[in-house]
Parts: sequence; C-alpha cells; structure tokens
Amino acid sequence: MSRTARLGEQIRQDLGELLAREVRDPGIGFLTITRVRVTDDLMQARVFYTTIGDQAAAQKTARALERALPFLRRALGERLRLRRVPELTFAVDEAVGHQARVEELLEQIKRDEAAHAAAPVDPTRPDDDSNA
Repeated sequence: MSRTARLGEQIRQDLGELLAREVRDPGIGFLTITRVRVTDDLMQARVFYTTIGDQAAAQKTARALERALPFLRRALGERLRLRRVPELTFAVDEAVGHQARVEELLEQIKRDEAAHAAAPVDPTRPDDDSNA
C-alpha cells in the first residue's frame, strides 16, 4: 500500500473519531466518511462523505463541516505528527448514491420478472416467439 493510501486511510479513521466524539456542531448530522484521496505531494486531501437526509440536510452538513474545518485540521496535525498537514476539502460521495440507485433498479427488475413468471398463461393467445 502506498504512502498516500495509508495516509488517506489514517485521515479517514481520525476524522471519523473526531466528528463522532469531539465536534459538537448540531449542523453535522449523521455522516460517514467513505474515503480520502491524498495527492502525491501530501499537500491536499479530499474527504468524501455521505449523509442521511434530503438536500437541505446535506447543505446544512456541508456548512457545518466548513465551520469545523480549522479545528479538524489542527486536531489531525496533533494526531498525525506530520511536518505539514494536508489541506482538507469535503465532497459528497455520489458513488454511494449511484450504487443505491443501481441496487434499487435491480430489485425492481427481479420483482418484474417474478410477476411476469407468476402471471397466468392464456392458452388462446399465441406466443410472441411463434412468428419467428
């Protein structure tokens, strides 16, 4: 595992702990840090997260994370003991939402196939494949 990947994972774990235990901003709802991408020069880290709720709740969480950013960066500096702590930027992880939508569509296909298979066959109606 590369140094940037290890640092990203450590930042993810530390931010999760800090947000759960030390940040007391009510604007931060239930959120999960999904991944952290650190640049090769270790100067920037993009923190991807997901949150539960509608668009208004997501915007409220984004503003609260921006307010907590100086505290989080300082606390990370104490924990990581790096010469320079990466600049943090937060981004909503859209991949999780896309994955949930794909799973929803697959479930719908299963239900449709099950309903089609369970539908009674009309013996007076010719099959669609008989004309081929």
